[in-house]
Amino acid sequence: MQITDGLIELWHSTGIYNFIQTAHEQVEGTGVEQFLSHFGQPIMILVCCFLLWLGIKKKFEPLLLVPIAFGGLLSNIPMPLGEEIAGPNGFLGIIFAAGIDKGLFPLIIFMGVGAMTDFGPLIANPKTLLLGGAAQFGIFGALLLAIVLGFDMQAAGSIGIIGGADGPTSIYVTTKLKQELLGSIAVAAYSYMALVPVIQPPIMRLLTTKEERKIQMTQLREVSKREKIVFPLVVLILCLIFLPSACPLVGALTFGNLCKECGVTDRLSDTMQNALINIVTIFLGLTVGSKLQADHFLTIETLKILLLGIIAFSLATAAGVIMAKIMNLFLKEKINPLIGSAGVSAVPMAARVSNKVGMEENPQNFLLMHAMGPNVAGVIGSAVAAGVLLSIIPH
Repeated sequence: MQITDGLIELWHSTGIYNFIQTAHEQVEGTGVEQFLSHFGQPIMILVCCFLLWLGIKKKFEPLLLVPIAFGGLLSNIPMPLGEEIAGPNGFLGIIFAAGIDKGLFPLIIFMGVGAMTDFGPLIANPKTLLLGGAAQFGIFGALLLAIVLGFDMQAAGSIGIIGGADGPTSIYVTTKLKQELLGSIAVAAYSYMALVPVIQPPIMRLLTTKEERKIQMTQLREVSKREKIVFPLVVLILCLIFLPSACPLVGALTFGNLCKECGVTDRLSDTMQNALINIVTIFLGLTVGSKLQADHFLTIETLKILLLGIIAFSLATAAGVIMAKIMNLFLKEKINPLIGSAGVSAVPMAARVSNKVGMEENPQNFLLMHAMGPNVAGVIGSAVAAGVLLSIIPH
């Protein structure tokens, strides 16, 4: 009898039994809602396997997409085991509370980004800061569209930040404003960042003429070490004065950059660029993936978020290109409008796309360093936009 009871308990603990039990539960609602409720976990396991395929086979942001997808697999294990892993008392839940809920992991990643970023091209050509600023139009344009579609202000702000093409910033803002949307927002943000080479070129070609794409720019001046040391300090001080709510992100970014440029903290800079950011990336991906639970992700709301995310990203790309064309109306020394698309914060991928499209028209037209100016400006711009959202939206 004890052996029989033990076998029954073992059967009840299997995933197959729990899937069958869930499929037989009666759930009120439409046919679609009932179907998703019954088969949501198997569907999400397939979705996570697809994300793993994108990260491993297609190499779409693999450093984050692979751990996010694996965290999603763990969070969709049938109850009660899934709750023991991804719930508040599970190991992913504990890491989430410490690193995501308090906003720690995105800030550490921003330190690493600062330590890996060269602000020299922006310092050498400061007017490209306007291109990085213009690209943030995608954030606020998508925010307004989200409100029109019925989202509340907190959700709209979380959706809009996808337009900054900055994963850590998207996660940071969403955890402050609408944490239940974290899985959808993170997947959208990192997926569209990975799809920069696919999304941006058609928009860039549509908004520019062949002659504009052929514009060659003069070589950037050499930036001194002193300028590179002073720059992050100036950025932080301006942020402290005008937008303190953005200081956590901007402060982490500028600290990492200062450690890189000052020349006396190489060990700290190396740690932030490598070991520290790698460790946090693992934890960040797994814990964000733990929010890909079927009952939260498989909704009409998620489809709207994915749609608004690509609109936000497209608006950001278009705004940067259009700003460059407007600036050319007043500049004696013209800039190639293609570098405006690099105003989004996908460093350095967006800059490489600008260079690639430019070389298609003129193989001698090297735009990479010029595009890095608006690209790193976009990193600062997305952090500032996040500060604005956190200032004006109650949370």
